Amino acid sequence: MAADPDCLFCKIVAGQIPSTRVYEDERTIAFMDINPGTRGHLLVIPREHAKDLLEIDPEDLAACARTAQLLAQRAKDKLNADGINLINSCGPKAWQTVFHFHIHVIPRYDGDPLRLPWQPAPGDRDEIAQAAELLSA
Repeated sequence: MAADPDCLFCKIVAGQIPSTRVYEDERTIAFMDINPGTRGHLLVIPREHAKDLLEIDPEDLAACARTAQLLAQRAKDKLNADGINLINSCGPKAWQTVFHFHIHVIPRYDGDPLRLPWQPAPGDRDEIAQAAELLSA
């Protein structure tokens, strides 16, 4: 499996950096964002390294889309989200900061303060863990 030894997300795939995983299959991993925009914000990544949307293998892209759809439904069902944003940023001018393809699954709630682009800031670990538990089930 292709990996970039300097890539943060490749290190998460390899288990070298801890993450709060909520789902995985043969092609994808989903884990909680530690700088969440809203409660339940998570990331879906391919196991195989691809820098961005323009480089990802089409089958990995399809797998990521399926996983994002599954977890969006879970966020609506288990976190009572009123809506969902799926966001992919491709390139620095589009706010990409980690250069391993990923899809943000961002639950939205009536009255939440999130405006895009959000300014990432560390989230409450207990709230992240609680949302992860609900999304993992």
